Amino acid sequence: MSDTESYFGDPDPIFADKELLRVNHLPEGDRIIGREEELGNLANAIKDAQRGGTPNNVLIYGKTGTGKSLCSKYITQDLIDAASENGVYVDVAYIDCFQESTETQVVRTIAESFNANEMSAVSVPASGISTSDYYRRLWTILDTYLDVGIIILDEIDKLENDNILMQLSRAAEAGKVSESTLGIIGISNKIRYKESLNERVKSSLSERDFVFPPYDANQLRAILSSRADAFRDGVLDDEVIPKVAALAAREHGDARKAIDILRYAGEIADEHGDDVVRVEYVDEAHEREEEARLAELIGKQPEHSKYLLQGLALQMQQSTETDAMIPSKQVYSAYEVVCEREGTDPLKIRRVRDLLSELAFLSLIEQDRKGRGKGKGAHTVNQLVDAPELVVEACKSA
Repeated sequence: MSDTESYFGDPDPIFADKELLRVNHLPEGDRIIGREEELGNLANAIKDAQRGGTPNNVLIYGKTGTGKSLCSKYITQDLIDAASENGVYVDVAYIDCFQESTETQVVRTIAESFNANEMSAVSVPASGISTSDYYRRLWTILDTYLDVGIIILDEIDKLENDNILMQLSRAAEAGKVSESTLGIIGISNKIRYKESLNERVKSSLSERDFVFPPYDANQLRAILSSRADAFRDGVLDDEVIPKVAALAAREHGDARKAIDILRYAGEIADEHGDDVVRVEYVDEAHEREEEARLAELIGKQPEHSKYLLQGLALQMQQSTETDAMIPSKQVYSAYEVVCEREGTDPLKIRRVRDLLSELAFLSLIEQDRKGRGKGKGAHTVNQLVDAPELVVEACKSA
């Protein structure tokens, strides 16, 4: 073995348990801060499942980082434990619809998730069978091995069509399952998602709707403090958590953002060879998080939303005003130029206005109503939240 020094060196001088600062980490109940009411509402909506009854289907809305996925995963795990005490077998399938958006992908993954019983005689191949065959196997698995199946469809608005929702929400009514029940928890950043659904799907899927509000600064500070044991004793400057919480509260109350900034601050301290996470590292961590967040968020948007962002960025770069607010008609004109460059037909202006509203809800842009002058009415103006250069780069790399 070589005598040269290992690149991996001694144990991490900054982090004691870095996993506490990962997005996919599911904390204990006492680490879930500021969502007591939301957890109670979710529990009430699906409580019938703990005794083998049919849970309500639920749609959850809210901006990124408001705890939608976290609370859904936590409360369904709590349900599994409570139901087992009653001799009821509940299982949960979690689907990231951004990664798996087709009907076949989703039904296959649900069937795989529910088919964890080692004694199962049902196979769920990765390919080679039809979508209808996957459904048949899913119904068999549910009725043979489960009392209740809960399906979490995260980013449900990314599904290609409503077919899977129609099949799942009406499985019992259509006689597909008779010995088990099924419930759906749909999660979306888009407050208007329900409007796009087929009326029959809408009536059966949206039995309970909940909106998760952004966290405030005090809640964010408590969330970060509850995860401070991710760091080694004494390495975290006392001013770091309050500053991170204030930044995240000012920018949309996103807990995921706050946790990422805190983790980046620790990584930056390590990169500098410092044994203390100092408050001056927070600004650099904030910039790093902004770039990563923007790339991730824009990457999840439809192509025409990206074209709109590029068009708005182009208008803002050409404007002589600082923090220019661009009328929607001007945004549309620039969007048409981008569509022509990309070799695609532009959407109608009414649909574009809807997309702009969705981008505003996601805090990628800001909108306002501005008067044209006396007797001339008002129009909507738009502005990017982030620097145009960053937005253009994120659109190109997405």
